[in-house]
Amino acid sequence: MAFWSLETLDLEKFRPGIMSRAEMGNNLIMVCMQIDAQKEDTGHTHPFDQCGIVLEGQIEMFIGQERRMLKATDCYFIPSGENHGWKTFDNKVKILDISSKKPQG
Repeated sequence: MAFWSLETLDLEKFRPGIMSRAEMGNNLIMVCMQIDAQKEDTGHTHPFDQCGIVLEGQIEMFIGQERRMLKATDCYFIPSGENHGWKTFDNKVKILDISSKKPQG
């Protein structure tokens, strides 16, 4: 699919508490993700760059040693190999996330 409407996009269960929809090309992955309240990723790394924008709600993210509370229209960029994670609070959060498919280098 080449076009999405975020208002009508059907999301599917990705893992407990997370619904998503992904489009994969040769070099990029675009994912719309809805994360339930009170969920947390305590940190991970991967060998590709990642960026995105918060569409709805509020999420606390950390990238390396920096930690920020993000709300709708706030963006993030995660360099390859950088430890990062997130935490949601009282409400679900929706993000649009883009990552390269291949390791950098």
